[in-house]
Amino acid sequence: MLIVAERINATRKRIGAAFGARDAALIQDEARRQAAAAVDYLDVNAALSPDTEQDLMAWAVETVRAAVDVPLSIDTASPAAARAGLARLPVGSAFLNSISGETGRLEKMLPLAAEFQTKVVALAMDDSGMPDSVDARWRAIDRILAATDAAGIPRDRLYIDPLVRPIATNPDQAGQCLEMIREIRSRGGGAGTILGLSNVSYGLPVRRHLNRTFLALAAGAGLAAAILDPLEQDLMTTVLAAGCLTGDDPYCMNYITAQRAGRL
Repeated sequence: MLIVAERINATRKRIGAAFGARDAALIQDEARRQAAAAVDYLDVNAALSPDTEQDLMAWAVETVRAAVDVPLSIDTASPAAARAGLARLPVGSAFLNSISGETGRLEKMLPLAAEFQTKVVALAMDDSGMPDSVDARWRAIDRILAATDAAGIPRDRLYIDPLVRPIATNPDQAGQCLEMIREIRSRGGGAGTILGLSNVSYGLPVRRHLNRTFLALAAGAGLAAAILDPLEQDLMTTVLAAGCLTGDDPYCMNYITAQRAGRL
């Protein structure tokens, strides 16, 4: 399972303040701590305000790259901010988070994914808004797949986010997302799946237990990638254990290596 570390996000109060102050030391400290958890990508979201996002994305990418060698996920709905980040990265190295089936967003973001040869997070939503059923998700996914195929983006670079909603207010949504993970694995033509893990527990107490359990269930359903906080050690241990049990970690070598490095 690919792990995208979520902590460099301007919507978090401490990180937003660091972006506003151009506090490179704090951002680089976050990058190093997450990199030490053996993640695959660091997500960078610079959406402090629409007026500053493009410049902040460029600054953030350069700041993080000066500190760590981990590939980056450029997290934005702004094509201009996406280009500012991707242009500072090696072609073929990045995640673009994200496209969707919404009119305008799909047409503006897909050329960037093709030009910079990125992996792509694709949100399973269209102009109808957040999906509330499996059928609504597939309607959006079918549109996205047609567009990415036409743009020449290979299916194996596409990671579909079925958009889990908080179970506190949408009790059936976790089950629907698990169903979608299984269906995309069988019907997606090589496309993978990804989740913003913590969304499932929003509004509930002691969220880490719900996040960890949902991650294990999703791994069993075939989840290919997760966006999460890698400094929550129980989550990372769950990722490693799930890899052993699903066959994603042959002979449990990642698990054994993590134990030897003191990461279990």
